[in-house]
Amino acid sequence: MPDATGLELIAQRVRESVGDEAVTDTVFSRGRATLDVAPQSVHAVIAYLRDEDQEPWERLMSVHGVDYLPAEPRLGVHYELLSMARTDRLNVRTRVGVEDPRLPTVVDLHPTANFQEREIYDMFGVVFEGHPDMRRILMPEDYEGYPQRRDFPMGGEPVIYTYNEPELPRWYD
Repeated sequence: MPDATGLELIAQRVRESVGDEAVTDTVFSRGRATLDVAPQSVHAVIAYLRDEDQEPWERLMSVHGVDYLPAEPRLGVHYELLSMARTDRLNVRTRVGVEDPRLPTVVDLHPTANFQEREIYDMFGVVFEGHPDMRRILMPEDYEGYPQRRDFPMGGEPVIYTYNEPELPRWYD
């Protein structure tokens, strides 16, 4: 992990290359370095970090969704980048509101983001614009709601798939 000073240097390089509004904050906590990025700049920042930074972050290891309720903007997406040469990790984080949760996809930069972005869409409702196959991956296509949001009702309802509905016992009535 870059230390706090290294994180500020990375943020400065990103601001100089992508724009001053790209990085909104830096957080170094518990040994983890995080760049907070404006939603519209996510693609440009990750592309810069992969291709142009003097210390490239060439691998996308994971993409996660988070619901920060009651804070606003409520929905967060975390990208964990890895430098193979230095075995360092860098987190890139952005947040969007629930009214129109949209982010640019990074599948064209890191194909490993494909299923992870679909899962975030399925569980949190964040739409990744430009994604080649933006549809549910875990829940049925006709499922309503986003089960990982904090305001989703506990216990919910049983998942009924159209092919097995007539055969299920009616215990849920």
